[in-house]
Amino acid sequence: MARVVRFHQHGGPEVLRIEDVELPPPVPGEVQIRVKALGLNRAEVLLRAGTYIETPTQPSGLGLEAAGVIEAVGEGVEDFAPGDSVSVIPPQSMIRWPAYGELATYPAGLVVKHPPSLDWRTAAAVWMQYLTAYGALIDIARLGSGDAVVITAASSSVGLAAIQIANRIGAMTIAVTRTSAKKQALLDAGAAHVVALAEEDLTARLNEIAGPEGVRVVFDPIGGPIFEPLTAAIARGGILIEYGGLSREPTPFPLSAVLAKTLTLRGYLVHEITGDPAKLEAAKAFILEGLETGTLRPIIDRTFAFDQIVEAHRYLESNVQFGKIVVTI
Repeated sequence: MARVVRFHQHGGPEVLRIEDVELPPPVPGEVQIRVKALGLNRAEVLLRAGTYIETPTQPSGLGLEAAGVIEAVGEGVEDFAPGDSVSVIPPQSMIRWPAYGELATYPAGLVVKHPPSLDWRTAAAVWMQYLTAYGALIDIARLGSGDAVVITAASSSVGLAAIQIANRIGAMTIAVTRTSAKKQALLDAGAAHVVALAEEDLTARLNEIAGPEGVRVVFDPIGGPIFEPLTAAIARGGILIEYGGLSREPTPFPLSAVLAKTLTLRGYLVHEITGDPAKLEAAKAFILEGLETGTLRPIIDRTFAFDQIVEAHRYLESNVQFGKIVVTI
């Protein structure tokens, strides 16, 4: 038996329950982890609310990131043993492999022995943010030294990861946030420039910052009306990578800008990386090296106890955080 978080109906944070559940041992190719910490993600809010890309059978577990100690290994697993300290790469289905619990089971291919310098909280805050940013900026956009890259929702964990990855390869980072309240924190986190949406003309500021070369890459999880000013500032042949849909307003298709500047508007899911073994290995090598050298360092906003999972989700939905929210067990 283990305590796990489940929900029996869609709704707000209050539908989350901690329940005692009997979990089967790992099958061949899987490992079971005694969880020490969980990283929270926006996708878990969407699953709980009934608006995610997966539709669960209820009661359903949830959660995409965990770190802990291997409790047991299934037949055929040779690279891990009970007692190993590991963290988890987000699976393609959190319904099939939920993280929120004292025990969690995963395919061995999604488990990583992280650098021993990482504590449990930090290890649980690594993979979703850095894999998401890596896949967009490095694998798809081929971001390079000197490129101007716009990162919206910049104070999110993925936004901060994108700033660090872009800085690591010498790109110029332009962080976009709603107001100037988080401007100094974003500058301190490595952003070269910060633009406040509610206070400045976005297109004008991006053109002023990027100059005649323009912005080559935009990394956006919002959509909605922001599409038009963003595409207006993208350089000829540039790319906008959309990895979310946080705006509740319609997203216009900026036809004239796309045609005139031969732009690429590209939808993206982190599954493109986690579901491709070769791409995943390249991403892991990049991220692990960054963690070891200190050029990549997860920023944790706040930590909650496991029994505070409802409060943790409420805080996640408040949008006041700067970086990752972590739950410890």
